[in-house]
Amino acid sequence: MNGNIVSNKAEYSVSELSAALKRTVESSYGHVRVRGEISGLKRAASGHIYMTLKDDNAVISGVCWRGVVNRLDAKPEDGLEVIATGKITTYAQQSKYQIVLEQIEVAGEGALLKLLENRRKKLAEEGLFDKEKKQPLPFLPTRIGVITSPTGSVIRDILHRIDDRFPRDILLWPVLVQGEKAAQQIADAINGFNALNHDGQLQPIDLLIVARGGGSLEDMWPFNEEIVVRAASGSRIPLISAVGHETDTTLIDYAADQRAPTPTAAAEIAVPVRNELMATVISLGRRHLSAMVRESNENRIRLEGLCRGLPDLKMLLAGHNQRLDIAIERLEQGSIRLIKTLQESLSSLGRHNKAPQQIINNDAKRLSRETETLRQAGRHLTQRRVQQLKASSELLESVSFKRIIDRGYTVIWDKNGNPITSAAAATSGMPVVVEFTDGKKNAVINDGLQKKEKRLSVSSDPDKHQGELL
Repeated sequence: MNGNIVSNKAEYSVSELSAALKRTVESSYGHVRVRGEISGLKRAASGHIYMTLKDDNAVISGVCWRGVVNRLDAKPEDGLEVIATGKITTYAQQSKYQIVLEQIEVAGEGALLKLLENRRKKLAEEGLFDKEKKQPLPFLPTRIGVITSPTGSVIRDILHRIDDRFPRDILLWPVLVQGEKAAQQIADAINGFNALNHDGQLQPIDLLIVARGGGSLEDMWPFNEEIVVRAASGSRIPLISAVGHETDTTLIDYAADQRAPTPTAAAEIAVPVRNELMATVISLGRRHLSAMVRESNENRIRLEGLCRGLPDLKMLLAGHNQRLDIAIERLEQGSIRLIKTLQESLSSLGRHNKAPQQIINNDAKRLSRETETLRQAGRHLTQRRVQQLKASSELLESVSFKRIIDRGYTVIWDKNGNPITSAAAATSGMPVVVEFTDGKKNAVINDGLQKKEKRLSVSSDPDKHQGELL
């Protein structure tokens, strides 16, 4: 023997052993409820959620498949203490066991309050609750947007209270106020009202009221969700939070521009009482009128006192009136003397001036004499111009070429009417016009046999060639 120990125990492959352990764990435990704190929460791109449940001494891995996530009653978060329900199984690839979660419940109100406080501190550090971000509420809004459940007493209380105090237009955006989908619907409603104002297609909303009745901490949890708080903080429309009763506090209360203890109180904050407002206006009007009358009386008394300190107006003006009368009298006398002096001067000038008709007759005679003089000068000038023109015409006629033709000479013109003055300009076959003293004849230049002799063909008709001229 070689000393080797031979065992008769069955051999397992790794897969077979993992499968056997999986069957043992699942058959032994099945569905279980585990209490622990969530940590290491991860959301995969596939939609599955992975986490770890822990207590002071141990941890267990957990997984929640995508199809189950949307049906969970509580939204899993790091640090939240929960009671998880699911099936224990193994994960062979990593040699570990885990719980496949089917339901998650918050483990008591204390855990929720702890989570709420942690979230409040986180959002406060981001500045979502700063007082500088709070907007003033409109004194008398024209249209009010209400975000709440369309059923129940909340919307009826708001409508009745506003109608009693000061009727306004109300636009309701119906939403769920509890449950898994409530938070998203509330945030969408806040953002939706702001988008309507931004588009400008409808009459603007001047004020928002987010409201719901009382309930447990779990019921009002949607108003603690970050998506709702951020929407309320970022609203450009002033927002009143009216969630629960006076003792209830949610995170939207910190982000809102003003918190109302109840939905009915929100309606009272939103609008004043019309009758009280009218009474206030009437009272202010009366006070204003009374103040005006009182001020008028005081001014009258003050004016009378000042008038008593002034001198008598008649006595003050008496001396001035007397001086004015004297000045008027002197002005009248001076005017009479001035007019008389001007009349005497005008009469004196009239005696030295000739009568207008005499002046006109003298000027007419002088004009007649000057006209006759101009007429005679014009006749003499015209005669001289005529004589000069006649002499120039006779001189021009004496040097005309026609006088030369009358003595037996002729003039030869080319077809353009220009005179031919040299033999070089008269080429053979050139049509010409010969002008005699008694008319013109057409001709053609012909050299013939003798170079020095030129022959002209002459036609009595300017348009035809007839005969020849040697």
